[in-house]
Amino acid sequence: MELKLEVTGREVIKPSSPAPHDRLQLSLFDLSCPPIYVATTFFFKSISTRESPEIISQRLKTSLSHTLSRFSPLAGRLEGISVRCNDEGVIFTEAVTDLLLSDFLRNLNTDSLAEFLPEVEQGESAGTWPLLRVMVSFFGLGSGVAVTVGISHHICDAASLLTFVRAWAATSKGTATSVPQFAGTTIYPPPYSSYQSPSLDDLYELRGKCVTKRLVFKSSKIFELKLKAVSETVPVPTRVEAIMSLIWRCATKASRSKSNSVSPKSTLMTQAMDLRLRIPTNVLPQNAMGNLQSAFFLKKEAESELEMGEIVAEFRKTKEGVNEMIKESLQGYNNNDTTTITTTTLGQNLLTAMGSFMAEYLRPDIDLYTMSSWCRKPFYEIDFGWGNPVWMGPASHTIYDNIVFVVLMDSRDGEDVEAWVGIPKQDMTTFLCDEELLAYAIINPPVLI
Repeated sequence: MELKLEVTGREVIKPSSPAPHDRLQLSLFDLSCPPIYVATTFFFKSISTRESPEIISQRLKTSLSHTLSRFSPLAGRLEGISVRCNDEGVIFTEAVTDLLLSDFLRNLNTDSLAEFLPEVEQGESAGTWPLLRVMVSFFGLGSGVAVTVGISHHICDAASLLTFVRAWAATSKGTATSVPQFAGTTIYPPPYSSYQSPSLDDLYELRGKCVTKRLVFKSSKIFELKLKAVSETVPVPTRVEAIMSLIWRCATKASRSKSNSVSPKSTLMTQAMDLRLRIPTNVLPQNAMGNLQSAFFLKKEAESELEMGEIVAEFRKTKEGVNEMIKESLQGYNNNDTTTITTTTLGQNLLTAMGSFMAEYLRPDIDLYTMSSWCRKPFYEIDFGWGNPVWMGPASHTIYDNIVFVVLMDSRDGEDVEAWVGIPKQDMTTFLCDEELLAYAIINPPVLI
């Protein structure tokens, strides 16, 4: 059955108490992020039959209001190079469908996931306001509910999204949570007041329209893939290293196979690295909000073969190089000093790495694959009072149409891995027919609950 969502309500939810600060200064990294929502949809099974959708929605709205009082910048507006914490509020949309949750997931149409992130109205965008959008969708006969949360990438990354949703879910159940630190310019410096974000429209147009597909790597196949990726320097690859290397290899092969391509392009893979996992918590708390990432990238020239073992070995070496740089740069740093990370050796090194990446990113003669891993992050522990999600997926929309990306996330059992791959439409057919890829991945299997 086709998903048909009927919007039944849309309102602005404001914080339950005034914002403690007037503004949040954004960093150079924040403003370099594309104006999209970092968004995901959580699907919950068999909501309580003792409560109507109206009662459930009201409880979510009330708890959202209380949660926003601890995350006040999310209820503000982006003004230039900072967020004005003016308590304008966030968008809360409600919708219903007659479709049963089990039927929707069994016949999952990944294109329909866009329906769970409401269309942006005139005068709204992820780059302006609202910075946070929420949509709650009820499935037929009380069979389930979907909760979508999208936050502007100008103010948060995936770890920040998780921190917010966990706090909201805890508040919905009456559990207190701490007030997070919005990092702002703690790691990366603020831009000059005259800063203008580079326009990526021409670059995205050149790369063409992208389509997104879901792949599932079963644990047994991951084991086989890791064996294939073994090398002398990396005898035990991680599952992320192996899967990302395979996807990069197969996507690059698909790009190079285009008959209308005059000559193959160089290919570049970049992976985000969460700085919260690499900087001591007394310097950067685990629940810190913001774009607290660095990245590393691998570049291969047009004639490169991209052998699995070689890719994984370079993947590991480059990643460990960044980790070592961070460790060495923090030696002797005392977070009680008046200096911030921004002005330290680490801050300068991270800024240099960011500049090197952007220099490559803005080149039109390179096939770029931006990769992120959400694995090992406890998304499946979210509980608003109906138990844990039976499934979750990114809430993609037309905002992703021209962005090449790969996101890895755990399956519900924590053993398998789901990969969401967005590449140019003209490459996707070849990519999905690649026998090497199909030896390890299943294309969009049913989700059974």
